[in-house]
Amino acid sequence: MLERGLEADFSPAAKAETDAFTGPAREDGPTVRDLRHLLWCSIDNDDSRDLDQLTVSDSGPGGAVRILVAVADVDALVKKGSAIDGHARANTTSVYTAAAIFPMLPERLSTDLTSLNDGEDRLALVIEATVAGDGSVRGSDIYRASVRNQAKLAYNAVGAWLEGAADAPPKVAAMPGLAEQLRTQDRVAQAMKTLRHEQGALSLDTIEARAVFDGDALTDLQPDRKNRARELIEDFMIGANGVTARYLAAKGFPSLRRVLRSPERWERIVELAANFGESLPGEPSCRALEAFLAARHRADPVRFPDLSLSVVKLLGKGEYVADRPGQKTEGHFGLAVRDYSHSTAPNRRFPDLITHRLLKAAMSGGAVPYGNAELDALAQHCTVQEDNATKAERHVQKSAAALLLSSRVGQRFDGIVTGASSKGTWVRIFHPTVEGKVVRGGAGLDVGDKVRVELLDTDVERGYIDFGSLGRA
Repeated sequence: MLERGLEADFSPAAKAETDAFTGPAREDGPTVRDLRHLLWCSIDNDDSRDLDQLTVSDSGPGGAVRILVAVADVDALVKKGSAIDGHARANTTSVYTAAAIFPMLPERLSTDLTSLNDGEDRLALVIEATVAGDGSVRGSDIYRASVRNQAKLAYNAVGAWLEGAADAPPKVAAMPGLAEQLRTQDRVAQAMKTLRHEQGALSLDTIEARAVFDGDALTDLQPDRKNRARELIEDFMIGANGVTARYLAAKGFPSLRRVLRSPERWERIVELAANFGESLPGEPSCRALEAFLAARHRADPVRFPDLSLSVVKLLGKGEYVADRPGQKTEGHFGLAVRDYSHSTAPNRRFPDLITHRLLKAAMSGGAVPYGNAELDALAQHCTVQEDNATKAERHVQKSAAALLLSSRVGQRFDGIVTGASSKGTWVRIFHPTVEGKVVRGGAGLDVGDKVRVELLDTDVERGYIDFGSLGRA
């Protein structure tokens, strides 16, 4: 982290500010609605402690459903220009590694005072969307409120229940009305997802590996798979981030947008499709690419994550850009949306905290808290630091993978090429879910090729895993 310009610890001033807090932020008055009575719940990873958002649904006009997303009001405690804000601004994100988590905010805040914890009263920004039966947003609003998390739930348990593979989690079964709430939210989320994909949002399903420990011993790297609960939260957050961007634009305020430009290597994506007997247009088209991806998912769901990974690598990286009123900003190619900000994870992402400050100023009629030049600089800085954090996370993940494979030198594996450039060729083997560099026999390989490799060497300290190619599989 230090090598990449990330701060690994909080300053004495930031620690002193944290120690001075006597409790979570409290605020009453006509601008803060009391919504603590609603059946709010959080759905996150089993081990998550920094809870950023809650969801609840209600009946809307004409058979529509009102979806409410409550997002932690971190700005109520972390003020612009404070020492804590300075640390968050420097790193711009929490860094999640297999070895340890380095939070963007002190843990007393991110896992307690500004976390939407089970059974606790908290201030939040509520992003409301009225969703019609076809998944379209017909109305929206944003306001401040007091909320209370009525049930802390986990993706895997809720997902298995929604998919009919398990009984309802105990908290869902024990709380009257919660099961019906979640069924409604799942139905709305699926409608929103279907509409997004009809409009060209890409159906991608990559494999993210999570370190598994037995005590202090690393025993495996297991993939985190998508399920209906993850999709529910994902689709609501995408919808909420769209509402946020449009709200600020309607108020004549600037915003920090998340964009993904047209693919950097579209010609290789065209070649990948041709390998499956499909044709894509010469110019980038999210609708055409989505149609191809959907067809491949139906044809070969087991291998679809491998194709997804190849496409993700070829799409290029997302970035933050400052958007000003009246300015036409490029949208997000992968989500097939033009208006998209980050606003739903302020405990762990600085762009979301920036967005909240812009929203609160827009709601109150106050002055814009960031000037144009400052917002431009922050957009660039957040993009750079996100990349640095990702590289730090990958380095530690690769060290964990190298440790896991250190006793298996000489063994052979099936894999898929995930990167090919002048810097080298990389391959991900299927089990364990590990990526390494092809240091022998990599000539002529390209992203998406299936290969057979031999493990040649590992270096835990540097996170190196070296493979030799035995040819295409």
